[in-house]
Amino acid sequence: MEKKVTSRDGTSLAYTRYGDGPAVVLVSGAMSTGATLAPLAARLADRFDVLVPDRRGRGASGDTAPYAVEREVEDIAALVEAAGGSAALYGVSSGAALVLRAAASGLPVTRVAVYEPPFALSEEEVAERAEYTARLAEALREGRRGDAVALFLSLTGLAPEIIVSARASPMWPDMEAIAPTLAHDDAVMAGGRVPVGELAGIEVPVLALAGGASPARLQEAARATAEAAREGAYRCLADQTHMVDPDVLAPELAEFFTE
Repeated sequence: MEKKVTSRDGTSLAYTRYGDGPAVVLVSGAMSTGATLAPLAARLADRFDVLVPDRRGRGASGDTAPYAVEREVEDIAALVEAAGGSAALYGVSSGAALVLRAAASGLPVTRVAVYEPPFALSEEEVAERAEYTARLAEALREGRRGDAVALFLSLTGLAPEIIVSARASPMWPDMEAIAPTLAHDDAVMAGGRVPVGELAGIEVPVLALAGGASPARLQEAARATAEAAREGAYRCLADQTHMVDPDVLAPELAEFFTE
């Protein structure tokens, strides 16, 4: 059931609610809307009250300039309040970094699970992200949304020829439509380093997951996230990639959220 909630700065946020039980908020990553997490939400709905938002600037949600990460944390706070005052959080990729920041801010969350937060573990990766930040800002400032999307896809490791093919695909206009939100995700990543101080301040259990078929850097980033958390655990899901199978992920989350 699609609903609306108003964030602290007046931004209208669309979210879909599934099932009944303890509340869980699912947060998507870059270049996605809440619809990307609908299959996962459906698999959790038999045990949980699942809220899946379109993050600000995406789908049916509004946006309010200027953007600040703190406003997205307030968005999660509004969803937690709509859920009844407390909830578990799950985030994927840059959405994982966002829910970690939300938990660190002291929101009334019960547990936090994340899948492959793309934190940087080497100076080379940090430098790569800094170059991406500068080039992304330039492309968006000049209105080159297609170039901004291509930059992001390149950052994820997609081959140039695949990006060229993607630009000719029917899905490209939809990707360009939400390209400005790439700057939101980049701000959430805050330079890319593992936020050790924030993670140490999270007072609830944190589960960091990664796919066994994902790049080693994503597995190590998830492991580093767990190690930095006060009550952190790491789990690797065999044969999974960054596009994790909801049928594999849902049982892991259900077990963690009910421990």
